[in-house]
Amino acid sequence: MIKIPGLMPLILIAAMQTFFSCDSPAHAEQNQMVRLAKLVIDSTQLESYRAALKEEIEASVQLEPGVLTLYAVAEKNNPTHITILEIYADTNAYKAHLQTPHFLKYKTGTKEMVKSLELIEATPLIPDMKIK
Repeated sequence: MIKIPGLMPLILIAAMQTFFSCDSPAHAEQNQMVRLAKLVIDSTQLESYRAALKEEIEASVQLEPGVLTLYAVAEKNNPTHITILEIYADTNAYKAHLQTPHFLKYKTGTKEMVKSLELIEATPLIPDMKIK
């Protein structure tokens, strides 16, 4: 048997956390709300949009425990086409997010910049995979 100092206490702590938590990690992941937001932005307002998006994402991730991930990318050859991966703890976290001052500021401030918006509900293919 190989002995690794400190490993058993870590395993014990992990087992206790799983045992004593109300929801198992797998159950919590099943409740997550995941989707893609696909946007096309007016090219003349792209820099203003990106600044507003950055402010909104940073506030959401910092202030809202239910916002697990907001990750935005632009197509390399078409920078006005933006996709945002959104992961919320559950639908209640998403609904709460929609009512926050920073989201409402973003939504009203960028309304004229967004030429199109498509919201796509998604299902993770590897639900227990963590984003580092």
